[in-house]
Amino acid sequence: MKTNKQIFLTQPLKSQTKDWNTSTGRNHKGRITAWHRGGGHARLYRKIDLKRKLTQGIVVGLEYDPNRSAFLARVFNPDTNKHNYIIAPTDIQKGDVIRSNSKRNGLQNGHSKALGHILTGSLIYNLSLSPGKDGKILRAPGAFGKILKRTKTLAKVRLKSGHYRWFDIRTMATNGIVSNAESRFTKLRKAGQSRWLGRRPTVRGVAMNPIDHPHGGGEGKTSGGRPSATPWGKPTKGPSTRRYRTQPKPNVKI
Repeated sequence: MKTNKQIFLTQPLKSQTKDWNTSTGRNHKGRITAWHRGGGHARLYRKIDLKRKLTQGIVVGLEYDPNRSAFLARVFNPDTNKHNYIIAPTDIQKGDVIRSNSKRNGLQNGHSKALGHILTGSLIYNLSLSPGKDGKILRAPGAFGKILKRTKTLAKVRLKSGHYRWFDIRTMATNGIVSNAESRFTKLRKAGQSRWLGRRPTVRGVAMNPIDHPHGGGEGKTSGGRPSATPWGKPTKGPSTRRYRTQPKPNVKI
């Protein structure tokens, strides 16, 4: 996404920010459960309207968010004199009008609507799992879903992963594609930049001693000498470990 730097804002809103203590990968007992996390630059958390039921107004500009890869759009409501943050879609410009819970049919970029008011074939993002909840899926940079068909009560959406899911037509979503789609092509300039992001080094098992990892030890360079395993000896290559819950088929009324 090629963005105009002139629409970017440098200072966040004090009323919409709060302190944010990043996790170091430890649980309530102080033991590391998620490795390679810790350190990093101090961050402020921006309060984002993910329900998209009340935020409407004029786009003041875009902002960088250190807690996510997508950009944020700051929206000013002249009726209430309040600012709000939303996840910015692509091709949004300063001065664009943003509406929430809109009931107009069409392809208004950045407008949030219930699935029942979005045209079939439209691209959407910031989709909630059930009516009245925060948007949980399709929030990564460049993410979007597509509405394939609708019934009186349900809408079938193709997600970015290629999966198909049925959602209640009262579920809220936003027209468009999440901004900063080219973030995955960003290359870090030096190792310290990874530490700024809170990522700690990753050490290969074959570079360790045998007391530290099953792949460790040996004379010279070795490839482990055994099937791939975790530091605790659990096999890491094999069948999928993902659990698929069997969901009852929806009662589709056409």
